[in-house]
Amino acid sequence: VQLVESGGGSVQAGGSLRLSCTVSEYSYASYCSGWFRQGADKGLEGVAFIDSDGSTRYADDVKGRFTASKRLTISSGNATNTLYLQMTSLNPEDTAMYYCAAEAPPCDGSFEPNQYNYWGQGTQVTVSS
Repeated sequence: VQLVESGGGSVQAGGSLRLSCTVSEYSYASYCSGWFRQGADKGLEGVAFIDSDGSTRYADDVKGRFTASKRLTISSGNATNTLYLQMTSLNPEDTAMYYCAAEAPPCDGSFEPNQYNYWGQGTQVTVSS
């Protein structure tokens, strides 16, 4: 399973960004997904969780500002799974490297990084005041 992220960048406080994560696994519908971030001098923290049925859960400090989702696209017989993290009302405390991650079934459903089997390479988000 390979995860490739995109969509990071620099934005001013109050702005928005959307991160994407393309997943190369045909059976990904049964996996759970997570978005994590790691700021400077901080540990890895869970931001959003997407269950295999599409239900979501968020960390308290992003609730109401971030929206996680996933989409399956089928084209010419090929299936592509994409995860999204829509981030609004960004503030400097959101500055971090953001990672998408996949947890093979059965899912633990937690924000514990050790539960996730596969990780993307990360994409940097920088929010200036």
